[in-house]
Amino acid sequence: MKLFRRKDSNTKLRLNMLTLIIYIIGSILLLQLFNLQIINGATYRETSNVKLSRESTIYAARGDITDNSGNILATVEMKYSLELYKTKLENEELNNSILNTIKVLEENGDSYIDTFPIKINPFEFTISDNKLNSWKKTYKLEENTTAEEAFYYFKKKYDISTDNIEDIRKIIAIRYRISTEGYSQTKSISIADNISEASLSKISEQSSLFGGTTIVTKATRIYPNGKLASHILGYIGRINSDEYNEKKEEGYLINDNIGKTGVESLFEKYLKGTNGIKQIDMDVDGAITDEYTEVEAIQGSTLVLTIDANLQEVTENALQNTINNIRNGSYGSRYDATAGAIVVMNVKNGEVLAMASNPDYEPEAFVGGISNDQYNIYRQNNALYNRAISGAYAPGSTFKMLTAITALQEQKVGINEKIKDAGPYPLGHHPACWLWNQSKSTHGYLNVTDALKHSCNYFFYEAGYRSGIEQLDRYARYFGLGVKTGIELPSESSGILASPQVSSAKGEVWSVGYTLNASIGQGDNSFTPLQMAKYISTLVNGGDKINPTIIRTIKATDGIEISKAEIQAYTKEILGEKEEVENLEISQEYINAILEGMRDVTSENGGTAYTVFKDFNFTIGGKTGSAQTNSGTNAWFVGFAPYDEPEIAIAVVIEGGGSGKLAAYAAKDIIAQYFGMNEESIVEDVTAQPYTEQQR
Repeated sequence: MKLFRRKDSNTKLRLNMLTLIIYIIGSILLLQLFNLQIINGATYRETSNVKLSRESTIYAARGDITDNSGNILATVEMKYSLELYKTKLENEELNNSILNTIKVLEENGDSYIDTFPIKINPFEFTISDNKLNSWKKTYKLEENTTAEEAFYYFKKKYDISTDNIEDIRKIIAIRYRISTEGYSQTKSISIADNISEASLSKISEQSSLFGGTTIVTKATRIYPNGKLASHILGYIGRINSDEYNEKKEEGYLINDNIGKTGVESLFEKYLKGTNGIKQIDMDVDGAITDEYTEVEAIQGSTLVLTIDANLQEVTENALQNTINNIRNGSYGSRYDATAGAIVVMNVKNGEVLAMASNPDYEPEAFVGGISNDQYNIYRQNNALYNRAISGAYAPGSTFKMLTAITALQEQKVGINEKIKDAGPYPLGHHPACWLWNQSKSTHGYLNVTDALKHSCNYFFYEAGYRSGIEQLDRYARYFGLGVKTGIELPSESSGILASPQVSSAKGEVWSVGYTLNASIGQGDNSFTPLQMAKYISTLVNGGDKINPTIIRTIKATDGIEISKAEIQAYTKEILGEKEEVENLEISQEYINAILEGMRDVTSENGGTAYTVFKDFNFTIGGKTGSAQTNSGTNAWFVGFAPYDEPEIAIAVVIEGGGSGKLAAYAAKDIIAQYFGMNEESIVEDVTAQPYTEQQR
């Protein structure tokens, strides 16, 4: 019995001790809780608030783009952007804050980012028809919902109280982006880029009216030379949903800009740079208490182009002036010239020294979002289209050197053989030379050099007929016609080589007449100005193939240059492999005979461009061409300079230019600039009447 009492007593003692320990611990916890909440509550709440933090992106500066001498063509400038974070604002307060913000921006001429696909006055959708139904389904709208009905659906969705339709539209624009892109206390959406000092000052001074808005500094793309080289540079724009989904794993953000066209697009990987990270401490109301950099941003690489900025400017001006002069009759005849393109190339290495396309545009207009009105103007004028690499034009008589080299090399025409221009050609549809059509005269007996000088169609009908279309196409491809050049630019056209296969695809049966047309650069033949510049460069380079390039090098921020091999591999990966073309051995004797004919075109009386270059300071080689189209006659001039030691090749096309001779005026100005002659007086004979026949 005593044993059981002793055990009982020990158990009670242990229980009492355990209970005491629990009471002591509980008392300590209660005292600490009292200390935390009552005595030091305010202090700890403040500390807790301060430790609320978010990560913010430090946007990397985009890499520069320069010409071959280091002149800046595209760079960055630090500018202010407006971003919106989520706060505790009630719905009506948020709407009022948005409206206040937009009104300040508009008062100071600043635009805001607007992706809402409905416009007012009148109501209409701005989204493409093939995407409209999908968009309606996303918001559970009926298929027959009108733009006005959809507009008021969003007014109700965002609980907008005002009845002013323009104010409603402004609020919806931002609320729509909030709902589609999302935002939070740690993730912002961009409202506006490149805001003015006036907007910055107003928003900063009256921050209580603009809840959640934050002003950030960004390195913004600028193009110091306006439109210069716009089609080469391209432009950047806000990343769209498809691009974002494709590239978000590469570190892209929904607010990022991305290259859309030109080298800005193709070399996005190198130009982009790497964003950094900034840590921001803030209180629960979103007020910033501290910030510091965690990861530094790294600027993108510098892209060095082959073009010369001064020559590029002269080329663009020469193109515009020539179009204007043709339109107003300053060269003696008036034609409705509308557009054009020029390529200037180093004949020794294929470097493009200038590339112009007209009409052109302002790349900077796209930074931060282009207005609908401005975009529609560019679209109506087809100003965004790079005619130098994407426009394919019938070459007209500028193709005749190709017909000549084919016939000579294949022994179908002798180098000293004379062919008689007998008026109408006896085969096919009996075409005749332009001289016969103009005056019922003929050129008589001509060898290949004289035939080029006078641009005698009859001679080349015969040379082409003897050679056959298969051989013409074979040599054309070797010289770069009808084949992509592989230049480091997106949207290059391969052009078209006239052939039985092309005709068959159109449901046409090839005949002798088709071969005759192809021999003088008509029919289905269509080539880009870049291909034509390559063609001339290869010709004057002794028949050795030239590969055009517009990238000289890429320099990383640490000074290391990207190898040419890496650039070429990268370009092939993006654009695809360049088509391999058969190598041909071309006789220098035959090339010399053709080049002599091109010399006579510009330097001997009777040459089709003689009146343009007769007072020039040195001899060049050239060839005019006038190619008939359904809408008029396109004017071509191709040439090289100087004649004895060629350095540059040039190709000019003027849409609706009427006569190839007139296109030569643009080439004259460019050659003068390249060889430092622009300060000298070069007399231009603008009163001489051009040829009226359209096949030179």
